[in-house]
Amino acid sequence: MRDISHKIKTLRTATAQAILKVNPETITLIRENKIPKGNPLEVAKVAAIQAAKNTSQIIPYCHPLPIDFVGVEFHLSDEAIEILASVKVIHKTGVEMEALTAASVAALTLYDMMKMLDEAMEIQGVRLLSKKGGKSDFGQRAGKHLRAAVLVMSDTIASGKKDDLSGQLIVERLKLEKIEVADYQIIPDDVEQIVFQLKSYADQLKLDLVITTGGTGMSPRDNTPEAMQQVIEWEIPGISETIRQYGQERTPYAMLSRGMAGIRGQTLILNLPGSKNGVKESLDAVFPAVFHAFKMLAGEGHSTPPKAPIGVAE
Repeated sequence: MRDISHKIKTLRTATAQAILKVNPETITLIRENKIPKGNPLEVAKVAAIQAAKNTSQIIPYCHPLPIDFVGVEFHLSDEAIEILASVKVIHKTGVEMEALTAASVAALTLYDMMKMLDEAMEIQGVRLLSKKGGKSDFGQRAGKHLRAAVLVMSDTIASGKKDDLSGQLIVERLKLEKIEVADYQIIPDDVEQIVFQLKSYADQLKLDLVITTGGTGMSPRDNTPEAMQQVIEWEIPGISETIRQYGQERTPYAMLSRGMAGIRGQTLILNLPGSKNGVKESLDAVFPAVFHAFKMLAGEGHSTPPKAPIGVAE
């Protein structure tokens, strides 16, 4: 089973379609409620709902999901029944398989209830019509090349007594996200130096993003929040709240972080913890959704490109 423990919860939706080919006489019997085993559409609907909720029990690599909604629709034509199954969940993984399973089981249930009346029935296809949710839908950034800096604040690392692991992890993640790393610095936990460097990134280099690591705790030399208060023009509390909430679900110490996030000019500044694991979790918590901030700063609003149909390259 794939590890999804690092993912964030988002609203995930999916709609699948199944087509059951039948004789015209069978359609007439359904409309007149004369199927011997009872109303096949009502039974197939219940079966589809049960199938969606139990997908993980029959498909090994599917994760158990707390399904929030299953909708089933039937559209009858002269020679076919179209089944549409829609599934919603707020979770870390999508519901494509749940929708496909629901549509498939609904078609099989109809087949089972009417097979004695129509030997020519045929399930002609099951396919995914649409899906939504997950990081691919929440990573829209401004239509420009983004430039960033990584700032490591640590007396120990700056003095050469310890190697930097957290800053390097940020650099690697930014490159993976196709963001240019314009600068990478290691400085002591000194308020004046931190303030000077952050202002330089925003005012002189005019970078889009600055990510700091270190100095967010409660030790006597943890000065990052105090420096941030002298630099940012307005705070974005939701980012730091999200980082702490995400971390708190994995370690009870996340609540002790005092890291902030804010804007100076057109530069977004994020404070991450000093530990490598804390940095990784923080990046997982806000990437790629935080990139939407650059669209907002560029005045592009909240609109996102329309989703391409399944099977069409985006």
